[in-house]
Amino acid sequence: MKNNRVVITGIGAVTPLGLNAETTWEQAIKGVSGIGKLSRLDPEDFPVKVVGEVKDFDPTEYVERKEARKMDRFTQYAVASAMMAVKDANLEITEEIAPRVGVWIGSGIGGMETYEQQFKTFLEKGHRRVSPFFVPMLIPDMASGQVSILLGAKGINSCTVTACATGTNSIGDAFKVIQRGDADVMITGGAEAPITSMALAGFSSAKALSPNSDPETACRPFDADRDGFIMGEGAGVIILESLESAQKRGAKIYAEIVGYGATGDAYHITAPAPEGEGGVRAMKMALNDANMQPEDIDYINAHGTSTEYNDKFETTAIKNVFGDHAYNLAVSSTKSMTGHLLGAAGAVEAIFSIKAIEDGIIPPTINYKTPDPDCDLDYVPNESRRQKVNAVLSNSLGFGGHNATLIFKAFNA
Repeated sequence: MKNNRVVITGIGAVTPLGLNAETTWEQAIKGVSGIGKLSRLDPEDFPVKVVGEVKDFDPTEYVERKEARKMDRFTQYAVASAMMAVKDANLEITEEIAPRVGVWIGSGIGGMETYEQQFKTFLEKGHRRVSPFFVPMLIPDMASGQVSILLGAKGINSCTVTACATGTNSIGDAFKVIQRGDADVMITGGAEAPITSMALAGFSSAKALSPNSDPETACRPFDADRDGFIMGEGAGVIILESLESAQKRGAKIYAEIVGYGATGDAYHITAPAPEGEGGVRAMKMALNDANMQPEDIDYINAHGTSTEYNDKFETTAIKNVFGDHAYNLAVSSTKSMTGHLLGAAGAVEAIFSIKAIEDGIIPPTINYKTPDPDCDLDYVPNESRRQKVNAVLSNSLGFGGHNATLIFKAFNA
């Protein structure tokens, strides 16, 4: 069986911090918050007043207006991010290589906005007025499908749906496709556009979202006063490539992906397993897959949602896996700046992990003011930190008990 080395050669993103990966990263290391007042919907309709909205995004910069209108917002974000990532990788998808270029982009809830709009049309005007594009716009796999069509990628085309672990699972699964030799290049990540009436209503009813109306302080992972997560939107896409393919075409290599772990809690539909038991197994699995020791990890990009149980149990899980080394690790939650992008979160956080290695900068956990005795690690509070970063572990934990972990490391030929 093949065991190809897999590297990252391109990145692209659309987030509350910026309309590309570079701006998103620059804002993150400055500790800037992309969270603001809810503007797309009437805030009087919801107990939630702040979100992480993408601002000034124009899909016609990437596709014709007619085509953009056939895509839900989450697909538009995915297409833009994928096109940026392919351009960044200087990758030309020719007919010759197309069958060896795959796409694996996930979404947690897909075209929720389209569903709401079309259901309203159905109620008011009947079934004949429902768009023929309704189903293709709604289904979560259409981000992957549209990227494949627009870029001409004819390899494996798939979509992972594992709630908040979606982006991380997608990248991990794509990594394995190349590692075992079924593709040379994978365009992979996650996309989400959940700032819709029903998504906000549902998460509010579940008491998962912060009721804090101050955008500057609402998202505060690991802080004793945390009171729920902030909904965000956007997409992150990276280009994974076999080392042989990347070197053959002289591609820039950001970093290497070396480990992937995925487990299930088998416990509860929304709550994490006690002590983060499933997360423990995912991290151990990723370390084993990478053939690395806990002491080899310099930085953890935590799931860090700013909810009571996630932050407490993820901290416990890290201490379980890393022992004394847990206190030497830098651990930060970039959700403090982006909000929680659900199915796109792990993909954007993979980009942060890769850039931390490339630039030697660890992004901060902002809004950290009041220490929690149950969360006693080094969360890189409020300001980014310059230090050499050789290896990063990134966690994503989703509703349904999905746990996913990726490990990236500095590339050495």
